[in-house]
Amino acid sequence: MKVAGGNERAIATLSALHAAEAQCTRCPLYRSANQVVPGEVPTAAAMMLVGEQPGDQEDLAGAPFVGPAGRILDRALEQAGIARGEVFVTNAVKHFKHEMRGKRRLHKRPNAYEIARCRWWLEQEQAIVRPKAIVALGATAARSVLGRVVGIAKTRGEPQCLADGTPAIVTIHPSFLLRIQDAADKEREYRSFVSDLRGARKLAAGSPAK
Repeated sequence: MKVAGGNERAIATLSALHAAEAQCTRCPLYRSANQVVPGEVPTAAAMMLVGEQPGDQEDLAGAPFVGPAGRILDRALEQAGIARGEVFVTNAVKHFKHEMRGKRRLHKRPNAYEIARCRWWLEQEQAIVRPKAIVALGATAARSVLGRVVGIAKTRGEPQCLADGTPAIVTIHPSFLLRIQDAADKEREYRSFVSDLRGARKLAAGSPAK
């Protein structure tokens, strides 16, 4: 299995995919990350959630959405009536991109090249999991899922149809909520986020999102 460039063969199982991802050199991000952070089980899920990339805590743990943004996501999923253990959670980029500030590792947004190089892994995950709906959390995830740059404000909550017919919904990344200082604004955005997740749950069940 070649993972550094082209000519990759399709992968049939998540365990095989995780093993291949651990050897990935498709872009330079693997050099400074502790480890790859693959998507999280179950193997078959009606819904797939796609974030931007692992953060510091995810890079250390080797699992997606285990830090502060993950805690917000867990709470929002619960309020939307979605069990996290029943959705496939992953990221558009599988390695943590960061810069050092003293001893701290600060998040840096993946660039277009890194997103494009990692998109092959997301396509493999989708082919294996076969979700009935995909949620793109933030602009980077939306670019990877939809294959183009979109504005969150314009597309948020509106079902998008992927090339294979899978419906997708674009919403904010939960880390956005961490940056809102005003309590009322934060609560309003959080309620909208939960509403978007409810819409995705309906899509995954075969019903209209609204």
